[in-house]
Amino acid sequence: MLYQLHEMQRSFLTPLMQWADASSKLFSNPVSPFAHTPFSQRIAAGYELMYRLGKEYEKPAFGLKTTTINGEEVGIVERIVVDKPFCKLLHFKKDMGDAAFAALDQPSVLVVAPLSGHHATLLRDTVKALLVEHDVYITDWTDARMVPLSDGPFHLDDYVFYVQDFIRHLGPDVHVISVCQPTVPVLAAIALMASNKDPKLPRTMTMMGGPIDPRKSPTAVNDLAIEKPYSWFENTVIYSVPGNYPGFGRKVYPGFLQHAGFIAMNPGRHAQSHREFYQHLVRGDDDSAEAHRKFYDEYNAVLDMPAEYYLDTIKTVFQDYSLPKGTWKVGGQLVRPQDIESVALLTVEGELDDISGLGQTSAALTLCSGIPKEKKHDFVVEKAGHYGIFSGRRWREIVCPKITEFIRANG
Repeated sequence: MLYQLHEMQRSFLTPLMQWADASSKLFSNPVSPFAHTPFSQRIAAGYELMYRLGKEYEKPAFGLKTTTINGEEVGIVERIVVDKPFCKLLHFKKDMGDAAFAALDQPSVLVVAPLSGHHATLLRDTVKALLVEHDVYITDWTDARMVPLSDGPFHLDDYVFYVQDFIRHLGPDVHVISVCQPTVPVLAAIALMASNKDPKLPRTMTMMGGPIDPRKSPTAVNDLAIEKPYSWFENTVIYSVPGNYPGFGRKVYPGFLQHAGFIAMNPGRHAQSHREFYQHLVRGDDDSAEAHRKFYDEYNAVLDMPAEYYLDTIKTVFQDYSLPKGTWKVGGQLVRPQDIESVALLTVEGELDDISGLGQTSAALTLCSGIPKEKKHDFVVEKAGHYGIFSGRRWREIVCPKITEFIRANG
């Protein structure tokens, strides 16, 4: 019922938000006489803040049209190469001839984006930096409310099988990068392929800021998952998609609840950010105001997660610790990271990560005991938080070059 109430509230607020948006423009557009009245900037700022606090945020576009290679601008064409009910595999293809592209000798990289509330576009900066020296693919997970019930459920096991299908599609020379939540199913996918002697094992796997072993340096996220019983999550945060979406009747963990949780983790910081946004608008600081808009256009755009997948993740990853304990079975087969021998491994962690604590990701180095020591590496990014290891200055200047070097060394 909560989901239906949310949709009702949204339908009531939509006209009000449109009015606030129009009023903001009325008091800020230089051709409007109201823009030249006393206090017009403050009035316009107030209306825009109201609009942005109450509007519905749609999934943003990646918007990556070009990249720069050897000092020259090269066009980027975004293509769907595999289309599954719950995920699309996107390819950021360089707009150049086959011979010219082959001459670049760029390794193929599969970026596995998290299915944990935000859209894959949260990794826009990740993809943008990788594009310079790599042929980049990314998993673009579908909002579960848009998937018809006839397409069946989606479990954590299905996530593992999707990753395997994508790896096989791209062939044995691909390099896999998993960011945050998918480090667990990606490690499982590659471990099962190794156990089954799959000829299309990837060359390398880079694990970034993920809960391989959440028992190490537990964070507030980990604490929440263990202080509440499984039944609490099942009965408290799972709702049915209402009738105005294609996924009518599907059980999901709604995006609006996830967003409320994100905000609740740092309410003071978000409140301060909105206050500063208002002040930027009043002062006419357009660059700072635009930076705020871009960040929250991404941060506030959320998707519904399939209930089966979310509940499986809570139990398997955060409550039972099935991967580090060696008890996890996918499709009836035991996940054995120790069977991986030929795939080089790099773990990347942020020193100040408050989502996946220090040591949770590097636990993969111990679990993958079959990989030779010289092919296993750990990299801790000093003074970096969770988002800093895959976006922003530290990502571009420190982490991305490190990953590029690792991929080239093991290509």
